[in-house]
Amino acid sequence: MDYYHWVRQEIKPLLPKNPSRILEVGAGAGHTLKWIKELYPKTETTAVEINSALLQELRQNVDVPIIGPIDEALPQLKSYDLILFLDVLEHLSDPTATLRNLSKHLEANGQVIVSVPNIAHLSVSVPLLLQRRFDYQDAGILDRTHLKFFVEGTAIKLLNDANFIVTAGLVSGIQGPKSKLLDLVSFGGLRHHLAKQYIMLGQLTDGKLSQERVRWALA
Repeated sequence: MDYYHWVRQEIKPLLPKNPSRILEVGAGAGHTLKWIKELYPKTETTAVEINSALLQELRQNVDVPIIGPIDEALPQLKSYDLILFLDVLEHLSDPTATLRNLSKHLEANGQVIVSVPNIAHLSVSVPLLLQRRFDYQDAGILDRTHLKFFVEGTAIKLLNDANFIVTAGLVSGIQGPKSKLLDLVSFGGLRHHLAKQYIMLGQLTDGKLSQERVRWALA
């Protein structure tokens, strides 16, 4: 499917300046890591992907391809200064545990970039309110394989519960003219109903959390 080949260039504002090792969990065919490698040629890229049919393509795009569930891949991992979870954690039964397990493979100042869908988006909330409809789909916010659902508060809490502070955030999905107009005329009041995804930069802490309000920028 097409999402295996997406390049998530919208995360560029959240990338560190000089990463040395980057891990992506649920990397698809590895095109996002390939793009990052073009930005930072000296970076070692590692991909964990559960779909074995993508192995040959993954080998062409990343330095270290690993096929299998993330829990089984843990013994093969090194230490990283950045770990990517892009549209992955909502598919897991215990995403907090996965974040905690992977945090053990982060350097002292390690960071994560996490994106999750926003269940409060108008495409979900309006049919639910007006028509009492909540229809699962093959992809998108109501992907039938999603096990967890998030709004702004629970997205931030997901990282906090795994000892990460959200230091920066992007909202994506407000690119079309109608969405931009609604965001403008509402003075940002509808932004959290127009956002399709929350993209968060998380900083690993020693357990002493002091989460400040996230200032969301447009992706």
